[in-house]
Parts: sequence; C-alpha cells; structure tokens
Amino acid sequence: MRVAIYARYSSDNQREASITDQLRLCHLHAEKQGWFVVEDYTDHAISGASLLRPGIQALMADATRGRFQFVLAEAMDRLSRDQEDIAGLFKRMAFAGVKIVTLSEG
Repeated sequence: MRVAIYARYSSDNQREASITDQLRLCHLHAEKQGWFVVEDYTDHAISGASLLRPGIQALMADATRGRFQFVLAEAMDRLSRDQEDIAGLFKRMAFAGVKIVTLSEG
C-alpha cells in the first residue's frame, strides 16, 4: 500500500522538532504495516484552523491524482482543527479512494 504522511505544528504551542517527531512515529507505523511511504507533506508554524496551507493543499492535489491509498497523521487535529474542514477533507479523500488513518484515533 502507498501512503502519504502529513505533519503540522502551529507556532502557538509547539516547536519545529514536533514535525520530526510526528514524521518519525508515522514512518514507524507505516513500516510495521508494510506500507510504502510515497511522500511526507508538512506545514511549519501554520495554524490548523484553515485548509489554506501549502502542505495540505499539495496532499489533496496528489490524492486526486492517485499517488497514494492512505493518508497517515499523528492525530486528526494535525490535519485540521476545524470539524467542517475535517468532514470536507474526509469527503474529498473518500472520493479519491484514499483512507485517512491517524495514530491517535485509528
């Protein structure tokens, strides 16, 4: 299975190393599952209140191109802090045949 990993931190409560930690944990999980990581998508020091972030926009575009079958993130709030955006993202990914998996929520 091909997987894309997404990691984000906001400048409010986190630090740059947070991205490295998130990516490390996700890569370990992908390896245990036997998944092939296609690409890491990241947004540094950007709030999760909006989907207008370069990393998440690139991830959504590549999902529609069929680059991967799963999106893996540490937690749902890394993808977005807005429930409406999460629902829209889930719908877009489902339309593209991509499943969202998080380490926290499953």
